[in-house]
Amino acid sequence: MKKFILLGLAIVFFASCNEKQRYTQQSSEIDTYKKVMDDYRKKDWTNTASFYADTAKIANNVVKEKALTVAQALEQNKEDAKLFDWKVEDMDAEMVVTDKGETWVNYWGTWRGTMKSTGKVYVIPFHSTAQFIEGKIVKEDGYWNTSEIVADMLKQPETTMPTETVSEK
Repeated sequence: MKKFILLGLAIVFFASCNEKQRYTQQSSEIDTYKKVMDDYRKKDWTNTASFYADTAKIANNVVKEKALTVAQALEQNKEDAKLFDWKVEDMDAEMVVTDKGETWVNYWGTWRGTMKSTGKVYVIPFHSTAQFIEGKIVKEDGYWNTSEIVADMLKQPETTMPTETVSEK
C-alpha cells in the first residue's frame, strides 16, 4: 500500500512539474515586447515589423474590425512623430497563458508627449496587450485616452485633422 501512495505522489509531483507556467514577469515574449516598445520610444521603425507575424493585426483604441496591419500602424506612428516628441515611462510587463493556451504579454506605461506646434505636454497612461504564437506577435490591442489631445487639436486653426484614418481604409 505504501508503494502505491509513494507512486501516486511521484506521479502528481512530476505532472505538476510539466505544466506550463501561466504567469510570469520574465519571458522571451516580454523581452520581445520590450524591444518593440524600445523601437517606439526611439522612433526606430525599421526593425519593428520583424517582431510581428505577417498577418498580425493591431487594434489601438479601435474594435478588431478596424484593426491595422503592421505596415499601416507603423505609418500611423510616423505621422504621429511629425506632431509629437515622446517618451514612455513607468513601464511594467507580465506574460500570461490563458485557459485556452494563448500566450499574451500585458504592458503598462505612461506616454509623455510634447506637441511640437504648441509645446504642451500630455501625460497619458496606457495599456497594451499582445498575443504571441511561436515567438511572433499575431495580435495587439492598445488602450489609452486621447480626448485631451483631440480637443486641443480641434482648437488650433492651423492643425489639419485627418478626415479619414488609416484604419478606415
